[in-house]
Amino acid sequence: MALLEVKGLSINFGGLHAVDDFSIKIEKGELYGLIGPNGAGKTTFFNLITGVYKPTSGTILLDGKDITGKNTIQINKAGIARTFQNIRLFKELSVLDNVKAGLHNRYKYSTAEGIFRLPRFFKTEKAMDEEALRLLKVFDLDDEASVKASNLPYGKQRKLEIARALATKPKLLLLDEPAAGMNPHETAELMETIRFVRDNFDMTILLIEHDMSLVSVVCEKLSVLNFGQLLCEGETSTVLSNPEVITAYLGE
Repeated sequence: MALLEVKGLSINFGGLHAVDDFSIKIEKGELYGLIGPNGAGKTTFFNLITGVYKPTSGTILLDGKDITGKNTIQINKAGIARTFQNIRLFKELSVLDNVKAGLHNRYKYSTAEGIFRLPRFFKTEKAMDEEALRLLKVFDLDDEASVKASNLPYGKQRKLEIARALATKPKLLLLDEPAAGMNPHETAELMETIRFVRDNFDMTILLIEHDMSLVSVVCEKLSVLNFGQLLCEGETSTVLSNPEVITAYLGE
């Protein structure tokens, strides 16, 4: 059974078919890429499968369960986490607290226990600190746990966003243009980070990316969106050499 199976997904904004009868199937453990020209509907697709938008038609199955039309919280609890094209950290909070925010599904205490600082509050907070630090260590951010998120370099902010997403223990991690704004050294580090996450967290990853050097090295399979419709899909090398794909990016 595929981890993610999307069938005939569509959404219309007035007369605009932003995503039009799009289908995709991603197996467990795959590192899959979604590419296409600007405005092709890639981020809209991410917004559909994470509950930001509700589809006009189509079905979204996660690990065999229908999550079509569920809200963002329900979908996150079902096992999908994402990062964003424009980094969305809690910039005034510390690096540690950003990751702890991602642990909200897994660690709980009551309002009264928090207000009156009862034993369960301290026990839970200690466990959250330890788990958050474990994740930060994976990304070499543990030495900056007390640093305000906005004071991190750009590349480390990207890593922190991935660490926060992983804190929710997803089955499927969505990365929306993770290399945007990165220099070549940061992009090379990101490639290693993505591979590490897939291999060490038993993770399935779907990423949107315009950096074809990253896509060609990291992704095993690709789907290409153009004007909201599937243009091509298959093995990465085959897709990137497809004349229709080249035309979609570069023109006639």
